[in-house]
Amino acid sequence: MYYIIFKYLITATMVVLISEIAKRYDRIGAIIASLPLITILVMIWMYIEKTPLSKISNHAYYTFWYVLPTLPMFLLFPYLLEKYGFWAALLISWVLTICIFFLFAVVLKKFGIHLI
Repeated sequence: MYYIIFKYLITATMVVLISEIAKRYDRIGAIIASLPLITILVMIWMYIEKTPLSKISNHAYYTFWYVLPTLPMFLLFPYLLEKYGFWAALLISWVLTICIFFLFAVVLKKFGIHLI
């Protein structure tokens, strides 16, 4: 039980720390946020918990493919933010990301990469 609490604390601390840095230094916060820190942390937790290496490898592989369709959101969101405000921009960006993801999955399926 202590281990799971420790995992929560470490992971939450990273998210809070990054958001606090981003509030003060937008570029540094963005650089840190763009690093795959949470993914690396997840792989470390998986390894410590004796997850088979094939599972850890699959996690890294699929993370790569799942990140790609999310990238357009980061270009669209600033434009929408100025035009519609935070919540609307976030919602539109989120819906667009889901649509792009499913389209991306359909295209990749033709190449033998199954994301869904």
